Parts: sequence; structure tokens; C-alpha cells
Amino acid sequence: MKASVVGGSMAGLFAALLLKRAGWQVRVYERIGADLSGRGAGIVTHRQLFDVLERAGITRGAAKMGVAVRGRQVLARDGALVGKLPLEQVLTSWGHLHALLRNALGDNSYHHGRTLERVVESDKVVAAHFADGAVAEADLLVGADGIFSTVRAQLLPDVRPNYAGYIAWRGLVDEADLSAATRDALCEHFSFSLPEGEQMLGYPVAGADEAPAVGARRFNFVWYRPATEGTLRDLLTDIDGVSHSLSIPPNRIRAEAIDGLRRDAHRLLAPQFAEVVQKTRQPFIQAILDLETPSMAVGRRTVLIGDAAFVARPHVGAGVTKAAADACALVEALETEADLECALKSFEARRLAVGRSIVDRARHLGAYMQAQIHTPEEKQAAERHRSPQAVMTETASMAFLEGTGSAINTNYPSSQKRRPRCRRCSIRSTCGD
Repeated sequence: MKASVVGGSMAGLFAALLLKRAGWQVRVYERIGADLSGRGAGIVTHRQLFDVLERAGITRGAAKMGVAVRGRQVLARDGALVGKLPLEQVLTSWGHLHALLRNALGDNSYHHGRTLERVVESDKVVAAHFADGAVAEADLLVGADGIFSTVRAQLLPDVRPNYAGYIAWRGLVDEADLSAATRDALCEHFSFSLPEGEQMLGYPVAGADEAPAVGARRFNFVWYRPATEGTLRDLLTDIDGVSHSLSIPPNRIRAEAIDGLRRDAHRLLAPQFAEVVQKTRQPFIQAILDLETPSMAVGRRTVLIGDAAFVARPHVGAGVTKAAADACALVEALETEADLECALKSFEARRLAVGRSIVDRARHLGAYMQAQIHTPEEKQAAERHRSPQAVMTETASMAFLEGTGSAINTNYPSSQKRRPRCRRCSIRSTCGD
């Protein structure tokens, strides 16, 4: 069986690695013509992510995933400690994880500079037509091409991302560039600062060369700030006066926008975080968006995974883990069901509810930062997630999914072949019939 994976980021790489280990012939087609490993910033890991990495052949020991922190803390405006929670967690960088996956896949299966134009299904194959005239035929097409997915735009044209009413300023600063006092205060914890209606968080990740040693690491920050659509348009107007939609290249951000960010940091944040913002050479802007699809099996041979299907606000810290779990559930369904269309429907039934739950949870956690005017009832509900204790407990946690049936099954069949349906008892089994 052959699979075409459209999108060479996290979801696409997880899908490709797991499909290959299940015996599929896989080709990945990435629109960007250059290596992606230098993109992105910090990400939070979860147990489920490590489970899927091991299935993909990347063990915890070999991966050296990132930097472990001892717990979480909240700093007041004056820098004093106002909350602390012991919670060990591993933080890593997007680039490091992407490089691990990309190296595990190898070059023969990965194709840069392939811009998808359309998908055409027939009874026997699904064909991906690219802008350069190339056509790739396969038994299965996996749409893993992100929030602005071309696969989704063709097959679910009414599904589009929605702006949530706030943005995140993000950045990385070398740990060595920070003062000793700030390093001591921040660099062993997942830390927060909570201005009215806003949220700043940060944590250490490995250095630019993926060095995990203290002193060679970087500090990653994310500052959520309300922004009306007018404010967003202004922030996304670049140094030449060109307006961008929903994102802007970091090197095109106007100097006055960054200067304003740094002034506000000194005015609103704990001084340790203000120093982080001041010393970050190139902050970048992320518009916070929601996206959810009514279906993930969008054809008899075509499926959506990762951000092509659901994009949750970052507060759950589940984007990469969700993408990994989608890929894992897809391969499990393909190994369990002999009929491809039934397998895709089985996968969809398992993952739709999870995607919706994560999106809904993230909306609740971020509601108090939205620029829109809330009713008193909405404000009261949103405030429940704003206290230091709630922020430390709920941010970047997937505990809310426990007991919902959404956990990854770590004991799926080790056989690399699809198990046939038993002629006698009509179930998938190893009884020999």
C-alpha cells in the first residue's frame, strides 16, 4: 500500500514514520523549499508524545528531548513569588523535535518544494496534483498541511480558522544573556506573570545547538495580549507598509511595534520577564486562532490530521501531542480494518471528539484574554481560569482528557501487517481462521 503525506511538519512526519513501520510505502510532500528545523519556538511535552515517539522508533534515551523543570511558579508585578506548584515536565524546542523526526525518516521519502493544487480521488487511487505539474498517486492521502491546509480548503471549503481576539508575542533569548538574578529566578521553572487580562509564561529549552547544559540553554517566552482586529491589522503591517493576514515574517515586524512591546513589558510584567523581553533580539507575533472540522475522513481515500483538522489555542500545550496521537490512531485503524474507507471512518470516530475537547478546553482557558466585550456572566466564568493556582494547574496540561477514552493505546498489535477478519467469528483475531 502507498501513502502520500501532504505536509512535512510534525503531523506529516509522525504519520510517515508510523506508516512506514506498518509496512506502507510513504512519500512526504512539503510546500516549503527549505529545511523547517529552524522554525518555531518552545513546546511542551506530554507522556502521550513520548509514547508515540517510541512507536516511531525514537526512544526517550536517544531523543534527549529537552530540558526538565522542577515545577511551576507565578511572579507578582514586583517580581515576588505569589504561587508555586511542584510539577516536573520536559520542555523542548520545535526545531529539535522536528529534526529528530526528519532524521529518522531520511531523505528518500521527503520531497521539498511541492505545492499541492488539488486532490482527485478515483475508485482505485487518490492523486495529488502539484503546481510543478507532478502527480503522485497512492492508495491513501494524508492531509497534514496545517492550519491553512490546501487539502481541507478543497474538500471542506467552508471550514476556516477564526481569530480569537488576542495574540501571542513569542521569542527566545540565550540564557547567558540574562542577568544572574533573572536566570536564578526563571530558568529552572515553568514561570508565569499575570497582568490584568493578559498572561506571560516562559521556560528553558535547549540552546541553539540543542545543548541542554545550564548556561548554554535558551529561555522561551509567550506573552498573550488582547488585540482587536484593528490592532491586529496594525501589528501585521510590515516595515514597508504591506498588510499581512494572520501572520508576519519576524524580520518584517516594524521597530515601533517591538519598542512598544518592550516598554509595556517594563510597565506590566515582573522585572525578570521584562528583562527577557528586552534582551530577545527578534520577537515574533502569533495570532491566536481556533479551527475545528466536522470530519477528518474527507474522502474514501483522504484524511486530515493535526492542525489541518483542529487548531486549539496554545494554552493546553497539546498541538504537537495531538498531531502525534492523530497519526498513531490513523495507523492503528489501518492495521485493524481491512477496508480502507472503514478504517478512515473508524479513525475519525476516535479522534473527532478528542479534537473538539481540546479546542473547547483551550477556549475556556484563554477566554479572559479576548479583546471582545464579555457579558458579566462570561467574565465571571473566564475569571475562574485566571488565578495563579488555576493557571499553574491548568496550563499545558492534558489531565482533563483522562477517563474520556482518548488516551493512546500503547498495546496495539506488534504485527506490521493488517490482521484479516476471521471468517468464522467475524472479528479481527489470531485464531487462525
